[in-house]
Amino acid sequence: MQLDELRDLLARHARPDWSTDIEGVRVSKVESPHPPTPAASGTVLAVIAQGTKRLALGEQVYEYGAGQYLVASVDLPITGNFTEASPEEPALGFGLTLEPSAVAELLLADPGDAGRAPGGPHPAIAVSDAPPELLDAVVRLLRLLDRPRDRAVLAPLVKREILWRLITGEQGEIVRQLGLADSSLSHIARAVRWIREHYAEPFRVEDLARLTGLSVSAFHRNFQTVTAMSPIRFQKQIRLQEARLMLATRSGDVTGVSVRVGYESPSQFSREYRRQFGASPSQDAAHLSRSERARADALP
Repeated sequence: MQLDELRDLLARHARPDWSTDIEGVRVSKVESPHPPTPAASGTVLAVIAQGTKRLALGEQVYEYGAGQYLVASVDLPITGNFTEASPEEPALGFGLTLEPSAVAELLLADPGDAGRAPGGPHPAIAVSDAPPELLDAVVRLLRLLDRPRDRAVLAPLVKREILWRLITGEQGEIVRQLGLADSSLSHIARAVRWIREHYAEPFRVEDLARLTGLSVSAFHRNFQTVTAMSPIRFQKQIRLQEARLMLATRSGDVTGVSVRVGYESPSQFSREYRRQFGASPSQDAAHLSRSERARADALP
């Protein structure tokens, strides 16, 4: 019953850009499977009401379908796609941005959490079956899209309830660490932010470990646990994703793009780009340019 109403709400409120009138809430509707697409995970709760989605993080693959949810506690470079979708039964999904400050506020309000020490590192992404209480809260939040007068007052309260359901649920430790200033996750998130902001710069792992306040061995171990890849591979993933975004508008400047994202060797850039995306930079840039023109032509 909950899934039926959730499907109806998602289908009715889906927009081409997936936005909604509730801050931090996104609604997806996809009518056909598409090839895996590089993206950033964000810190997010994602619930599937219909269809199946697959995400890859390094060598780790996550698949989840109707009645399941995924949480991501670090903004990671992923590759994802809906694998089951059709015009008759489109893939339908709900997304909610998870704010560390909101998680921290809930933890402070919970007497049972007082004095509890941060736990060890956990993978940043996990999938579970959605309990009825979580689905019920998601449905009530989406109902507010039809009730503008109630939305400003009630939406923050329902989002707070959804966070509470996550914190007290099967993947609660992953979400909980988002709000703890001294958790293993917070240390690695600091390194992830630095790499994202300085992806074109070379770095020494020893310097990143010092930034996080961890020993080199502990930093390596925790980074691998949280992100499913090494710091160097993480940087490479970010560089290649940024390069692909640039090539969509600079299709004739492959060498310039390779330098802008931090590669000293254009041939190495081409090899790693082909390995990541299945086509050379110039071939993929031409495809991206054609897709963008076709999308623009289709707009009213």
